[in-house]
Amino acid sequence: MPTTVDVFEKARTHERVAQLAAARELDAVPYFRTLESATAPVVEMEGARRIMLGSNNYLGLTGDERVIQGALDALHRYGTGLTGSRLLNGTLDIHLELERELAEWFGTEDAIVYTTGHQANLGAIGTILGPGDTVIVDSGDHASILDGVLLSRAKMRAFRHNRLDLLEKRLEQATGDGGGILVVVDGVFSMEGDVAPLVEIADLCQRFGARLMVDEAHGLGVLGARGAGTCELLGIEDRVDLRMATFSKSLASCGGVIAGPADVVEFLRIQSRPFLFTASAVPAAVGAALAAVRVCRSQDGPPLFASVLENAYYLNDGLRALGFHVVDPTTLPDGTTVATPVVPVLVADDWKAALLWRALYEAGVYVNVGLHPAVPPGGALLRTSVMATHDRATLDSALDAFERVKREFEAEHGPLPAPRP
Repeated sequence: MPTTVDVFEKARTHERVAQLAAARELDAVPYFRTLESATAPVVEMEGARRIMLGSNNYLGLTGDERVIQGALDALHRYGTGLTGSRLLNGTLDIHLELERELAEWFGTEDAIVYTTGHQANLGAIGTILGPGDTVIVDSGDHASILDGVLLSRAKMRAFRHNRLDLLEKRLEQATGDGGGILVVVDGVFSMEGDVAPLVEIADLCQRFGARLMVDEAHGLGVLGARGAGTCELLGIEDRVDLRMATFSKSLASCGGVIAGPADVVEFLRIQSRPFLFTASAVPAAVGAALAAVRVCRSQDGPPLFASVLENAYYLNDGLRALGFHVVDPTTLPDGTTVATPVVPVLVADDWKAALLWRALYEAGVYVNVGLHPAVPPGGALLRTSVMATHDRATLDSALDAFERVKREFEAEHGPLPAPRP
């Protein structure tokens, strides 16, 4: 008889299984914690009030009455679900309004809304590219970008995070691959919190005849005078071919969008499998996203954008002053700097990161933990993030907790990485 391999074997023997078991014994698992209230600056988690420094609710709009009303109106008008894809019975008038307003906000010809942000990247990249093409990605790009490349079966060439010399080398190599070339980068990187050097990247794309796509998941509703993201901030909107964003960050909902030329968007509508063959988003999510877009595009938007960035600088400066190694604000081409709402604290060691997370959690502060492979080996970090609705008293309380925890943690486990000189 032929020897067979149990396909479940990897589920039982993977190294992560043993690590998870050990972490559970220490009550140091930072994932799948239960939230028992709305996502706000202070939340209820597992029976206690904790300062929330681990949410992507950058503008605090999940609690905004206008956004809640937008969800309720859609819920009462259209019901709980659409039970079909956008292609068939799943397109509402508010889908079309949302696509139109997003295209206007981005300043593009058209936009297409997907059920999730992951599907937006998967659907665009996996449809536009084919086996004869080459896609060039930053090593810090969202996982959904890499999944889209796998779906497309295009040749992938990666370059080390923000290394323009390596991007240039990959573009030189790609010109010999024989197909089209697409460069895909995050505008704001989700773990590092830094801003991509998009001006230089656009220059290189133009030089080598490559198309450029920017993932604005963490930039939309945060950067730029209109809040339209990194491309607006850096003044290169007309040099970027496609822009992607999610609704699960600043827009306080769930979904994703691809914005760009009308003919490309129309092609996605008839060919993109993650768009054609998945159920349309529940009406409440669409209504909430549309209401959030309208808040951002109203006179109330710019003060929210300014507030979240002020809080980002405040937390960044405060953690650095306490001796934590935080990622520096990004220096822009004009010499100014920008601190995004993502403020990572480098810990380096995976176990130290998990134990430090637990100490902060017990002290009443919730943060996220980034471990390999989400970050490079030896790059474990605590990913903190702020909202426009955090007040200074709450941030000061969080910084006080960081100070106490750091002092006690280093006395027991040794020093944490120091700030850069």
